Amino acid sequence: MENLKQEDQKIERGYWTEIIEPQSSLLSLNLREIWRYRDLLLLLVKRDFVTYFKQTVLGPIWFFVNPIFTTLMYTLVFGNIAGLSTDGSPQIAFYLSGVVLWNYFATSLNQTATVFTTNATIFGKVYFPRLVMPLAIVTSNLMQFGVQFLLFIGIVIYYSFLGQVQPNIWILFTPVLILLMASFALGVGMIFSSMTTKYKDMTMLLTFGVQLFMYATPIIYPVSSISEKYRSYIELNPLTAIVECFRYAYLGVGDFNGYMLLYATAIIAILLAVGTLVFNRVQKGFMDTI
Repeated sequence: MENLKQEDQKIERGYWTEIIEPQSSLLSLNLREIWRYRDLLLLLVKRDFVTYFKQTVLGPIWFFVNPIFTTLMYTLVFGNIAGLSTDGSPQIAFYLSGVVLWNYFATSLNQTATVFTTNATIFGKVYFPRLVMPLAIVTSNLMQFGVQFLLFIGIVIYYSFLGQVQPNIWILFTPVLILLMASFALGVGMIFSSMTTKYKDMTMLLTFGVQLFMYATPIIYPVSSISEKYRSYIELNPLTAIVECFRYAYLGVGDFNGYMLLYATAIIAILLAVGTLVFNRVQKGFMDTI
């Protein structure tokens, strides 16, 4: 009789195309399921792109407006008034390189950190792997980064003809740098998103913290301008190696070495793993606390 019941259950399950079962452990990530939902990931990326420009006058031009005006402001305030060093590179190229990288990181981090509260209505109505949503965020923001990156490439080409910047072979590491930056934003963002389900004020703390974190990252100054007393603290920041490598690759300036990038890779890998596990743990019952 017991065997017949088991067979009936197997037959009954055969009518379903999807079987949702409770996860048995913290490590039950089921990454294969995320691959199966890749079409949903693409749809979410398309949705974010369309929503961003809906009912706007300038459309994609807004992607250029932010880095251009921010770069001009940094050039005026930090370059001309404060007189901060740019390691001998043109101020426009130096500040634009930092702005392009920081815009992508900060936007991805802030949006990932609120993924549960922002998408609570969707999560409560339909099932899909919750990791798809933060992955869609960092992917959709790549479009904005890509447009701003093209602007930066144009500036680099201009100053290259003038002989004021010297790009080198490290340019080939650009995809690695972007992947590291996306993974850093994704890992930290998922950690904070897990906390915002219970503590709503963590969102305000993160917004303030991201602003301060920019000054702990060599966006408006080079590492070489920092005294030896404080340089070691700045180099603990994983973004330091990414920014310095990016500038060294495209501008030929910066205090960079391969060991810094290896350190950043290790720290980011740990944060991404921890963020994924914490996110996976919280997503099981976040609807009860949100």
